[in-house]
Amino acid sequence: MIYLYATIAGLSDIAAGWLALRGMTAKVESRYVIGFAAGVLLAVCFLDILPAVNLKEDAFFLVFGFLTFYVLEKVMMIHACGESECETHEIGPVAVVGMALDNFVDGAGIAVGFLIDPLLGLSITVAVVLHEIPQGIASALIMQAAAWSKTRIILALSLAGLLYPLGALLAGFMPVLFHQKALAFIAGDFIYIGASDLLPEAHRKFNWKVILSVVGGMALVGTLRLFVPLV
Repeated sequence: MIYLYATIAGLSDIAAGWLALRGMTAKVESRYVIGFAAGVLLAVCFLDILPAVNLKEDAFFLVFGFLTFYVLEKVMMIHACGESECETHEIGPVAVVGMALDNFVDGAGIAVGFLIDPLLGLSITVAVVLHEIPQGIASALIMQAAAWSKTRIILALSLAGLLYPLGALLAGFMPVLFHQKALAFIAGDFIYIGASDLLPEAHRKFNWKVILSVVGGMALVGTLRLFVPLV
């Protein structure tokens, strides 16, 4: 199941990029998708991941995860953006490597979460998939604007997608002692991506529908926990 979840996460990135290249996402208001993804990502972090972490012992790893993805996103990663608002039209191997590193860590997070509690692994998978949809769209459109061929774009997204199961595979060799520390690192990643990347992008302009999208994403996670509570 771990590798199935990781594979689904990778395929979501590829599928989102493929749909964008075919023009099938043009009528979708990206900011609402981004807002909803931010709500789910943050709710999963606060309601599911952090309660499973020993913050007294592992607070350093939470901060380290946040700082790591702050630096990565500013230096080399592609961030999600509205189709008409992707301002950076230059992309090279460094940005693809940054995207792959993000996917590797998320894949490891899916595996560690599943090993702690299968439902936690599922929650992390859902959050990752919803985050990857707007990012996959943005990545494909930026590559397209940089005159990349469709074959090259799909190849880049596919290679990045492979990092999910690879991260999950390597996480399986991690000693149990480090599971909570790794989960704290993932929580730092989710907090940065959700609060510092997705939310500002969704709120470039004030829009009540975006606020409702964010709240809706959080409400969905909260509602699901009422029916399927984590142990």
